[in-house]
Amino acid sequence: MKMAGQNNGKQGGQQQDVNQLLKVRREKLANLQEAGQDPFQITKYDVTHHTSDVKDLYNAHEEKLLAGRPAVNTDGMDEAAAREAVKADYEERRSIMDADPVHVSIAGRMMFKRVMGKASFANIQDLKGSIQIYVARDAIGEDLYATFKKSDIGDIWGVKGYAFRTKTGEISIHAEEMTLLSKSLQILPEKFHGLTDTDMRYRQRYIDLIMNQESKEVFVKRSKILKEIRNFLADRDFMEVETPMLVANAGGAAARPFETHYNALNEDVKLRISLELYLKRLIVGGLERVYEIGRVFRNEGVDTRHNPEFTLMELYQAYTDYEGMMELTESMFRYLAEKVCGSTKISYNGVEIDLGKPFARLTMNDAIKKYTGIDFDQVPDDAAAKKLADEHHIAYEERHKKGDIINLFFEEYCEKELIQPTFIMDHPIEISPLTKKKPSDPTKVERFELFCNTWEMCNAYSELNDPIDQRERFAAQDANAAAGDDEAEHQVDHHVAAVVGSRVDIGVGKGRVEQFRRLIDAVDRDAADEVDEETAQAANDRADVHAALLLAEQAGHAQHAIGEHIVKQHRGRAPGVSAVENELQKAVGEGGEKALLAAPAGAVEEDRQHTDAHAAALRQLEELDIAQRGGGGYHQCALGEGAGLGLGHGFSPAF
Repeated sequence: MKMAGQNNGKQGGQQQDVNQLLKVRREKLANLQEAGQDPFQITKYDVTHHTSDVKDLYNAHEEKLLAGRPAVNTDGMDEAAAREAVKADYEERRSIMDADPVHVSIAGRMMFKRVMGKASFANIQDLKGSIQIYVARDAIGEDLYATFKKSDIGDIWGVKGYAFRTKTGEISIHAEEMTLLSKSLQILPEKFHGLTDTDMRYRQRYIDLIMNQESKEVFVKRSKILKEIRNFLADRDFMEVETPMLVANAGGAAARPFETHYNALNEDVKLRISLELYLKRLIVGGLERVYEIGRVFRNEGVDTRHNPEFTLMELYQAYTDYEGMMELTESMFRYLAEKVCGSTKISYNGVEIDLGKPFARLTMNDAIKKYTGIDFDQVPDDAAAKKLADEHHIAYEERHKKGDIINLFFEEYCEKELIQPTFIMDHPIEISPLTKKKPSDPTKVERFELFCNTWEMCNAYSELNDPIDQRERFAAQDANAAAGDDEAEHQVDHHVAAVVGSRVDIGVGKGRVEQFRRLIDAVDRDAADEVDEETAQAANDRADVHAALLLAEQAGHAQHAIGEHIVKQHRGRAPGVSAVENELQKAVGEGGEKALLAAPAGAVEEDRQHTDAHAAALRQLEELDIAQRGGGGYHQCALGEGAGLGLGHGFSPAF
């Protein structure tokens, strides 16, 4: 009890000391304001250089002015004579440099101060580093020097002066003018130990950036990476796009979404968990190379390496396969290393990673065989795979099949071995529900993941565009969900409209690509285009009815609520739509929310008999010049002949 009381007393005394120091800082601010020197009234300060720029500029200027000048030679001199010779050489060099000074103006946070009578030294830290300043009373005046002496660590100063090199060789700035730009009212962590509290580093990132130069470098380097990704993809004719964050159905990945409510529409919506779905639609619409860098949200675990909100980059390219995307990925990583790090060889925790060499390529089965000796190509069925898992103490679920067991073996034995960049290819079909099968082995798919330093850096695959195959795989995913898989891909996304009631045509992709004739999308609501509100509303109204008719024409049902309430919503707002409403009511019916889930082929054929009546209504819409796609409304995308393979590539920097 006595020890606890002593600790409590010590902590109370420390808190009292801190409160007193904070009080002193506020008193200093009040004194400045009373003297008409309120730093918070300053709105602008002209900065000509950053600290690292000053050093580079001075070094270059010094090389120019002192070119050919030999270093002082003290051989054969005693200690005193040598000191005099070095001093004389310094003064001569200094006089040459001061005769043609480098004038600069910098601004930054004061991180160190040493007062020595009529002259003082301080360190100013800015975006690119820190530099020492020399502050002399005779140079800046007594009043300003007195203010400087009373200033605190953390205050932000503007300094104008000229660069010079001290006798110890440190490039510094001789201050001629100083301006207090901001008074720090809080106390920074003690400089020697820095900021070591991990929780504070993450919760108060600004303090981390002030105290830890390494953290600042991470932010700067991240910005460079994103810049160079854009440069690389621009050189390859990719188009950057932005897609909705609030969606009716969060798909494109196996993750739990965040949910929120859209007040204006009185709808529950989700935050996107991937960028995939809308990018695919753009490929469907005829854009051949697209990408997006954006935030996604996954309602899952949190630690220092995983944040529910993070940045993802995905790109899609038509008319290529996963071999072409592997080339792009390898080239991009190599390009980024050269541009951002200056070398294709980088070091992480003492391990050198070489991005300059060709990346290794292994199938998932070959990787398992390499690190365990087990050849899953020779494992005949699910039962044999589960027996192997039991023998190796790998936990699995009863619903798991051979492909799932393969993935579990890979995660257990292989990922930890993949230090150098390695493409892992040809995943089992069970863990890749939206990927094209390999023509040579239908149990595997055309997919790859890039691993580096044991981390998965990206994931890519040849897009599945066979609607029959896709529907079968969704049925398997629904079965998994029913068996307890919370992260199974459901049919409730844009793919299902392509599967139900669609005809498959053979495209012009050199005879290799089967395509959808038409993809109907009636799930998500897009953001409005940049038009005035009245025009946008009219376009939305008419596009909603148009898309609903197309749905009715295609399958005879409505996929999510496009029934009576939508018809009533449009009545009286879109001229010429009343006749269309009658057709819509006939096609959709009074019930409203009938799910477009599994219309049999017979039903599809029956619906096609109503095409003439629907076509008349559509012609009426066309005469009214109604856009097929309106911002905020249901819309349709047509995948015509010649729209080729789409291959997605996702990259998520660990920031």
